[in-house]
Amino acid sequence: MPLSHKWERGGGYFASPARFYATSGGGEQSARSERLVICGNDCSSNRASRCPDESGYNSILNPSISCRFVTLKLSRFFLLVVIVMLLPVAAAAWFYLEWMERPLPVASSLEFQVSPGMGVRKVAQLLTNSGVPVSEDMLTLAARVEEVLSGRKTDIHVGYYTLTEGMTPRQLLRMMAEGKVAHVEVRLIEGRTFRDWRRVIAAHDGLEHLATSLSDAELMKKIGMPGQAPEGMFFPDTYRVSKYSSDIALLAYAAREMRAHLEREWNARAENLPYNSPYEALIMASIVEKETGMEKDRVMVAGVFVNRLRIGMRLDADPTVIYGLGESYDGKIYRSDLRADTPYNTYTRKGLPPTPIAMPSLASIRAALNPAATNAFYFVAKGDGSSHFSATLAEHNQAVQYYLRSKGK
Repeated sequence: MPLSHKWERGGGYFASPARFYATSGGGEQSARSERLVICGNDCSSNRASRCPDESGYNSILNPSISCRFVTLKLSRFFLLVVIVMLLPVAAAAWFYLEWMERPLPVASSLEFQVSPGMGVRKVAQLLTNSGVPVSEDMLTLAARVEEVLSGRKTDIHVGYYTLTEGMTPRQLLRMMAEGKVAHVEVRLIEGRTFRDWRRVIAAHDGLEHLATSLSDAELMKKIGMPGQAPEGMFFPDTYRVSKYSSDIALLAYAAREMRAHLEREWNARAENLPYNSPYEALIMASIVEKETGMEKDRVMVAGVFVNRLRIGMRLDADPTVIYGLGESYDGKIYRSDLRADTPYNTYTRKGLPPTPIAMPSLASIRAALNPAATNAFYFVAKGDGSSHFSATLAEHNQAVQYYLRSKGK
């Protein structure tokens, strides 16, 4: 007799093989056997799958489908739990990143000082008290996060900083960690005297003035050069220094620069020069610096003076006389000045003066140590900044008269 398919409860036919039972002429035992075959499980086992009972009315489930369904339910549950747990973390991370990139409320710019011993929290307090509210907790947290991300301790450098419009907390931290302090420029011009330089430095409002009340001797002792005359010992340059650096620190740095340049140029000097030391070369360089402002004439002027030193001839250099006059110089040099004997009057004394007479440039130092090979012993200013060079006194006197007449036209 063919199999018939019935509904579990009531009459009719059911198409799904997972939910029918079969009856045949074989009787109840045969039907139960069929049910067992369709179930695919041993009903005597302890597995969780459902099998038909004796009445045959229980539904029959595929165990693999049931297990997958339960697993899917659990996975969705745990995923939901993870999402719920991560939501606060994600929100906090978003808030932190947004805060780090949010411009600080600076109207134009604000200068502040990080003193020794100050930490990030103290900086936040300082900025808040100065009118730029910065969360102490957030800035401290940001510093710690940056330490973790970079793998190194975030130390902030001492100095003066400028907080500019549009700057973010991240940029603020990076600026202090990298020591990008505010700077000022101090221009110390070649050819000027140490007295001139002290006036320039004293008038600069971006420096800390510690040397104002010191004498030259006291100042030289402070920078580690006791007993040394200051003239010529500092390298002329435009110095970019941390704002409110001390004037003593600036001069100490300029002195180190001059020593380094002079040593290097001395080691590269020409042979058979009439100098007994680098200091004598520095004195010559200062005279060259004051005698000419023309680049092409430096080596020739140095050549003339070197020639004179070699034969013991007086230098007859006006700038040395002027330097010896000091504050009494009124812008003009008189014949009486040339005759007045001072340690710096090279019209009355042979050889070099006792000290440099100005701060020489690197070009003049190089000219003094590598002078032109010339037979000239004289030179006169042409009136256009350059000089005319002569080998004999007679040629020189003619040139003097010629250029004097030219100036009178």
